[in-house]
Amino acid sequence: MARTNLNGRPSDARSRLLSTACRIFYEEGIHSVGVDRIVTEAQVTRATFYRHFPSKEDLVLAYLDESHRAEREQAEAALAAELSAADALRRLSRSIAQRIQVPGFRGCAFLNAVAEYPDPDHPVHQAVLAHRQWFLQTVAELLAKVREAPAEAAAHHFVMMRDGATAAGCLFDPSVVCETFLRGVDVLLRAHVTAPYSEPDRVSAAGP
Repeated sequence: MARTNLNGRPSDARSRLLSTACRIFYEEGIHSVGVDRIVTEAQVTRATFYRHFPSKEDLVLAYLDESHRAEREQAEAALAAELSAADALRRLSRSIAQRIQVPGFRGCAFLNAVAEYPDPDHPVHQAVLAHRQWFLQTVAELLAKVREAPAEAAAHHFVMMRDGATAAGCLFDPSVVCETFLRGVDVLLRAHVTAPYSEPDRVSAAGP
């Protein structure tokens, strides 16, 4: 039988654990936060924690899944309106800029996480790559609708600008960062409409 709180409603220990982890992992990092801290702030027992999450790694993956869901909902909301593909991408860009300017912004949750899990075979690293592949594909599909031409290179350019904006947004004046990012999106779109954005010349690690 499910436990109930004082109001007679079923308690949701898993939701409390996940919401607590999402907040602390994002604000303070993952490796620096132990299970005891999460258990204490979520006001559950260690037994309850391990009943819902067999290991801390499972909780980290759930945190990333929750972050992915939030970003996917944000993207879907931005793309839901009946707009041209170019205007839809601009709207998505503005939603990214708005998030950067929210108080307490600490950069991209996925880039922050992958910095702590550099092993490419680790499940956390793989979860970050899967999220980024979804975002890249979403942008590439929009750019392909802007102009029927190969869009992968332009999509990579957009993602790199987004990455730069989210990294700089917590270091410098976010309004200036966002203005620069949105101006860059407009330049990229104009270049893609005028002529298909082509693959840049590849430069070797040794230099030109």
